[in-house]
Amino acid sequence: MKKHNFFAGPSILPQFTIDETIKGIQDFDGTGLSVLEISHRSKQFIAVVDEAKSLFKELLNIPDNYSVLFLGGGASTQFLMLPFNLMNKKAAYLNTGAWAAKALKEAKYFGEVVEVASSKDKLYNYIPKGYSVPEDADYFHITTNNTIYGTEIFEDFDCKVPLVADMSSDIFSRTIDVSKYAMIYGGAQKNLAPSGVTFVIIRNDILGHVERPIPTMMNYQTHIDSESMFNTPPVLPIFSALQTLRWLKAQGGVEAMEKRNIEKANFLYDEIKRNKCFQPTIKDTTDRSRMNICFIMNDGYEAFEKEFLDLAGENDMMGLKGHRSVGGFRASTYNALPKESVEALVALMKEFEAKH
Repeated sequence: MKKHNFFAGPSILPQFTIDETIKGIQDFDGTGLSVLEISHRSKQFIAVVDEAKSLFKELLNIPDNYSVLFLGGGASTQFLMLPFNLMNKKAAYLNTGAWAAKALKEAKYFGEVVEVASSKDKLYNYIPKGYSVPEDADYFHITTNNTIYGTEIFEDFDCKVPLVADMSSDIFSRTIDVSKYAMIYGGAQKNLAPSGVTFVIIRNDILGHVERPIPTMMNYQTHIDSESMFNTPPVLPIFSALQTLRWLKAQGGVEAMEKRNIEKANFLYDEIKRNKCFQPTIKDTTDRSRMNICFIMNDGYEAFEKEFLDLAGENDMMGLKGHRSVGGFRASTYNALPKESVEALVALMKEFEAKH
């Protein structure tokens, strides 16, 4: 029996993706070669990249004036590549978690950074509201889902400056209006593929406006012009990403995923609220992540945390321990996690409550 995988990332992938990747490793597209050893410039692999880009655009309804890139370096490299290409003098950042803070830190190497708001004062357990974004900023950066703390931004902001979003952990989990964003980027190891490939969705007209020279590899235009083939891309993760995109389309697309994700999240949050042993870490229901559901022991039950984690492990539930910086529990309920896994967790929580 396959275990229930609640890890935050790298995380659960569709079984279809795993099976098709294994086939590609053994024999890629009937070539008699493994996808691990095929040239990235072969017609077979170029077809993989082309189909993956096409499915990105189809599934997210990406307008024609945007490019989709597959790069290396993870989202952490985007933290510096972004301001390198888009910041002339000033950028605005919303600080909602550890990754948002790291993105903000990197941007300071390139100019003035305005932290428009932060939830650090309460250990990032809410999404700030009521802030203003300076209209002379070159862009405004947000991190839509915060894996460590369990908050998520669901609104596609109307913004007077170019809006940029790190969607590493909630891309394809809900519908978004891409036209509201100048750029969306993310690591793939949550809802898309194994770690190693980074996706970038970028509106073409926001490039070419900075005064500084940009090193070739750091220049988005380089990768647009070369169609993600300027250097050897992360071939295997891109191949796996294509399988996930095919799976997503077969499942009914992003709209169907969003409906399922709402059902899974509500089912688990409802039990956390009902169960005398547990409480949610995020009190404002509008700020709660659907991807990373964080909770702790209720008052008076703190001593039972290890017992619950041990019981979860005995019942084939992996990855429920909260991030080391916050403790408690974290159930990551990405697209590929079946509702049956959430139901198993809820049943275990009820069993634990009955025992105590």
